Amino acid sequence: MMDQFLSVFISSAYAADMSGAPASQGGGISFIVMFVIFFVFIYFAVWRPQNKRAKEQQMMLNSLEKGDEVVTAGGIVGRISKMMDKYILLSVANNVEIVIQKSSVAGVLPKGTLKSLE
Repeated sequence: MMDQFLSVFISSAYAADMSGAPASQGGGISFIVMFVIFFVFIYFAVWRPQNKRAKEQQMMLNSLEKGDEVVTAGGIVGRISKMMDKYILLSVANNVEIVIQKSSVAGVLPKGTLKSLE
């Protein structure tokens, strides 16, 4: 009774086959194939979409002009009043302007969005 209970947790040990034939180790090719599949998955699941988003973000930042209505990563909505190399002067209200980093612009809004928010 106890032997049957323990056999669930402890596997039986068997002697090796002494016929002289080498034991098969199927780890070489299957490991390489699994490794390649893993890197292909990482490329299509992580790298490629991330690079695509980065290119789209860079194209959007390069296309910014004075007068564009934008939203920042922090949620501030305003109109670009002056462009500098790495910074933007953003008009958020009448006579209220803030300086933000160009890279913090999250998106360009359609013209007239600020009028509809007031």
